[in-house]
Amino acid sequence: MSAIKLFEDKKVRSHYDAEKEIWYFSITDVVAILTDSKDPLAYWRKLKERLKKEGNETVTNCHGLKMQAADGKMRLTDVAETEQLLRLIQSIPSPKAEPFKQWLAKVGYERIKEIADPEQSIDRARENWKQHGRSEKWIQQRMMGQETRNKLTDYWKESGVQEKKDFAILTNIIHKEWTGLTVKNHKEVKGLKSQNLRDHMSEAELIFTALAELSTRQIAENDKAKGVPENAKAGKKGGAIAKNARIALEDKTGKSVVTGENFLPPAKEEKID
Repeated sequence: MSAIKLFEDKKVRSHYDAEKEIWYFSITDVVAILTDSKDPLAYWRKLKERLKKEGNETVTNCHGLKMQAADGKMRLTDVAETEQLLRLIQSIPSPKAEPFKQWLAKVGYERIKEIADPEQSIDRARENWKQHGRSEKWIQQRMMGQETRNKLTDYWKESGVQEKKDFAILTNIIHKEWTGLTVKNHKEVKGLKSQNLRDHMSEAELIFTALAELSTRQIAENDKAKGVPENAKAGKKGGAIAKNARIALEDKTGKSVVTGENFLPPAKEEKID
């Protein structure tokens, strides 16, 4: 999950790895805050070279993630988790070092509170979508669709589906049945790469996805489906219900429900950040 965190009204691009329960932060954003450098990327490159020569393992362990740059393009960016970042801060002389350390601790604490109170996480997701220009109507549909999705995955877990790859297989079966496209193909149609497909669906696509997954869960519950093969059969049946509804709507309107539209900013030349 990617997000924008604010430190003294300055943006810090962030990514939360839910599986590892770790926040990653853009190092150049942190450097910009601590140094007020006009070229934080150049500052970081020089600092990284110096630390590598000194045998600093923290720099070696830092890795890159694609994050949204100022022009809206997804670019590979050096990131660090909280512990790595605290060590790097020690190498940057700055009067803001201590306040920033306290800010890092607060970010971690907020995440702990969200785990204890999921409503806070929902509020943050809603605010993030607002910042990206989504309408209230779209946000409501996206969140309702996520709730439907969660209920389906909960059923899968209870019925013996545990592996991530099996979740992906079942999801793909449902998606292909109602859209005629695999998840990968649908992303290609929309011009997406690492982005979340659902975050770039139209209102109609979100509604039909939710219908397919709701139908799948209810059929699976009715059939008492167990394991991947039985849930796959339920997925095809549930996807078919949404497919038939999609075809009926398209026949009436003459418009395709599945489109190549997305919420990406206008394409610009990609550079390495």
